[in-house]
Amino acid sequence: MRVLAIDYGDARSGVAISDASGTLTGETLVIRASGPRAAESKLAELIEEKRPDRVVIGNPLNMDGTAGARSERSRELRDVLAERTGVRCDLWDERRTTVDAHRILSEAGFHGAKRKNTVDAVAASLILEGYLAAMKNGRV
Repeated sequence: MRVLAIDYGDARSGVAISDASGTLTGETLVIRASGPRAAESKLAELIEEKRPDRVVIGNPLNMDGTAGARSERSRELRDVLAERTGVRCDLWDERRTTVDAHRILSEAGFHGAKRKNTVDAVAASLILEGYLAAMKNGRV
């Protein structure tokens, strides 16, 4: 089962796509868009091109587990992409993924613009890894 994960952002969205077996992250990229409608269109086109069996979108819950404005945008994206592509779209708790992505890149020596251009893809990979592990354990 091939899964596509999205770390949705205002200007950039990180994307990670699993291998065909749904075991590993096979490809990462960053989609740049100005505004939610442009992002929705670009992400829908990517889903139609890559044809994953499932899409998982990071759900940026507050640290206390409540949903805020960013979480609502992720829910809206899920609904739009599911309707436009016909692919099952799930939300995944992404608390701390961007913080962890920054730490990983810093430890690897990525700084400044180099890190800014990569952090969203790394965050999407972390979302994908968590989701794939949950699938393997029957939690999704």
